[in-house]
Amino acid sequence: MKFETLAVSGFIDLKKQNNAVSTPIYANTAYSFDSVQHAVDLFDLKVAGDIYTRISNPSWDMVEKRLAALEGGVGALITSSGQAAVLITMLNLAEAGDEIVTTDKIYGGTYNLFSKTFKQMGIKFVFVNSDNLEDYEKAITEKTKCIYTETLGNPSIKVADIEGLAKIAHKHGIPLVVDNTVPTPYLCRPIEFGADIVVHSTTKYLSGHGNAMGGAIIDSGKFDWSQNDKFKMFTTPDESYHGVIYNQVFGEAAFIVKARTHLMRDLGCCQSPFNAYLTQLGIETLHVRMDRHCENALKLAEYLEKHPHINFVNYPLLKSSPDYELAQKYLKKGGSSLIGFGVDGDGTKFIEALKLFVHATNLGDVHSVITYPAGTTHRQLSEEQKIKAGITNDFMRASVGLENIDDIIEDIDNAIKVSRS
Repeated sequence: MKFETLAVSGFIDLKKQNNAVSTPIYANTAYSFDSVQHAVDLFDLKVAGDIYTRISNPSWDMVEKRLAALEGGVGALITSSGQAAVLITMLNLAEAGDEIVTTDKIYGGTYNLFSKTFKQMGIKFVFVNSDNLEDYEKAITEKTKCIYTETLGNPSIKVADIEGLAKIAHKHGIPLVVDNTVPTPYLCRPIEFGADIVVHSTTKYLSGHGNAMGGAIIDSGKFDWSQNDKFKMFTTPDESYHGVIYNQVFGEAAFIVKARTHLMRDLGCCQSPFNAYLTQLGIETLHVRMDRHCENALKLAEYLEKHPHINFVNYPLLKSSPDYELAQKYLKKGGSSLIGFGVDGDGTKFIEALKLFVHATNLGDVHSVITYPAGTTHRQLSEEQKIKAGITNDFMRASVGLENIDDIIEDIDNAIKVSRS
């Protein structure tokens, strides 16, 4: 099946869902066992099946299968939020005393998670303030467990050189983890360029309507966890499952199975069945929405680039963008909906003058959304950290929605006039 068909009709078995065309919502917590032995086998990971909705749910199953297929992975796990997906992924790779290499130009909430919360756990994140691949490699030590990046930085809109980072990571025997939230698998499939693990905030484009919090982890199945001694959590017995060795028992799916059966079991970052249902509905229209998001965003970016009262515009498909060549490689279908730009006027007046754009911190919604990162998503960062992340006081992040582009441009233009009055 092609992408669009997988998104709409992939993995549907009408007989298993009582011939219901729309997959039912399984508002359920526990599942009955066929026998005592069946229960024992489930808890020993000898057979597959549902035990408790903290670990799995039939409503998740369709979403996970489709996301794994759309990203080109061997398996997926959906979570309660994008932050939860990142949390579980990092804890599935690292423990106290380990290090992870990443970039300054990532989402502010993730930056805080890495720089503060993981610090309390004894895991060190090394932030590279550079686009040069050599600087990432210089930051790697014997303690490094992975490289983490975003395909399209939020809100920097920087394009990651996924293939280059993957080569460096694999040279040092570690995986590359990529947050693919902003492009979605419709615009970019990081696994095809060497990424080992992909994470998403499904809250954004995948659900698409600003109504369902969620996250996802997709395992490529391509990383060899036994190539060195760095990942003993996959190659040595897990006492909590009577000595199961994930790499031996589950092979290429070792990472995603451990994420579910160990960390989801213990942390409980589970997605509600209703949110999984809403996310599935969003995935079914993803390709249609992304085409319009990209079309509208490019037209707005081109308009802003020519505007005399806009200080700068960050959008990878503008020929003036320093990331234009990378975008031609990784974003052949479009540059997604995020635009960063600087307003030459009063930022408060600009935002409060907007009538069509919603002032909020979400993105990937069908509605156009404006965010002032310095005052919201990156508010907790120091001035130095904001500068490294490219967050200036005039910086605005627009998530361009599905409205008519003429109305979108008119709203922005009117707000610019007000900001200078």
